[in-house]
Amino acid sequence: MKQFFWWCAGADDTILEKCSKSEHVKYAGVGATVLFTGLLASISGGYALYTVFGSLPMAVAFGLLWGAVIFNLDRFIVSTLRKEGKFWKELLQVMPRLLLALVLAVVISKPLELKIFDKEIQAVLKEKQAELAIEHKKLVSQQFGEVDSVKAEIAAIRQEVAAKLQERNQLYNAVAAEADGTGGTGKVGRGPIYEEKKLQYDKVDEELKLLQADAQERINQRQQRITALMGQYDATVAEGQESFSNYDGLMARINALDELPWLPVFFITLLFICLETAPIFTKLISNRGPYDEILKGVEHERTTQEMQRVAERQKQYDTRQDVAEAKFASRREYEMDAKREEERIKSDAHLEVVRESAAVWKQRKLADIHRSPGTAAEILNDNEENGYYKW
Repeated sequence: MKQFFWWCAGADDTILEKCSKSEHVKYAGVGATVLFTGLLASISGGYALYTVFGSLPMAVAFGLLWGAVIFNLDRFIVSTLRKEGKFWKELLQVMPRLLLALVLAVVISKPLELKIFDKEIQAVLKEKQAELAIEHKKLVSQQFGEVDSVKAEIAAIRQEVAAKLQERNQLYNAVAAEADGTGGTGKVGRGPIYEEKKLQYDKVDEELKLLQADAQERINQRQQRITALMGQYDATVAEGQESFSNYDGLMARINALDELPWLPVFFITLLFICLETAPIFTKLISNRGPYDEILKGVEHERTTQEMQRVAERQKQYDTRQDVAEAKFASRREYEMDAKREEERIKSDAHLEVVRESAAVWKQRKLADIHRSPGTAAEILNDNEENGYYKW
């Protein structure tokens, strides 16, 4: 277990075996911090994916992958941080990792915060769902405003029938009063005035019957229209209610979490920041110990050996270069001497040819003079250069 924690800390176990007990404990603690930080990241990442997709295998796979990434990153940072006794220089070296730790802490803490404050978030989500349902009903009501206009038409039809019924009742009362002498002419019996009012009553009564039949048909048509519109309205509202009932995704939960008091959420985020940066600060605040001294010596020795090997290889390369250059210079000198000798031989041959040609020309001219002494003057007056090239 101890050596496993040393491996988690990225330490060299062969060097640690030579160190004191305190160094063993220190690097085991650093390795345990790195390991538990990775485990916490794995749990948080898996829960975050499970919240989004609701798939346990995917959540487990992603959680293991996310935890391995964080573990490897922390192990790399801790193993490459060299203790030189200069805190601010070391802090500057790990500053990019600290900034990354802030981002990772927020990412890791959010899923667990959602789980911790699940009841409060559910209450906020229900309120939000109710608000969305009310707003949706208002929008749907605006879309189905035709229902009100159809109801107004039905009311107008009924009012028209009521007016005609009232007119008929008034005529009926007038006819009855004329018949019993309590109104009109005041004479009891069915006289001419009665018959005239009776005709008016019968006419209005017939109009009322026709109006009632037509009104009932028009009202039935509008009632059917209202029924159809209300069916569409109920279906639209039900569809909206179903979508609002599923308003509990990751983004909705995060928004609901933002509406909760900030102080508890802040402290949980701060806790995860401390946990995420714990491996770095554990190594950063630890004192320089024997392990660091031995490691520095080993690295210096290996660096020196490597530099010596590089220097030897450089010398070998330089020697090969010098030999190659010497060979090239020797070959060039040889070729230049050969070229000079070739040119000298060509020049001697050319000079010999010129001498032989001059001798031949001399013999020819002397022969010409011996055959004809009169031609001597022509030969002497001849252009020497021209004559020379006519050989």
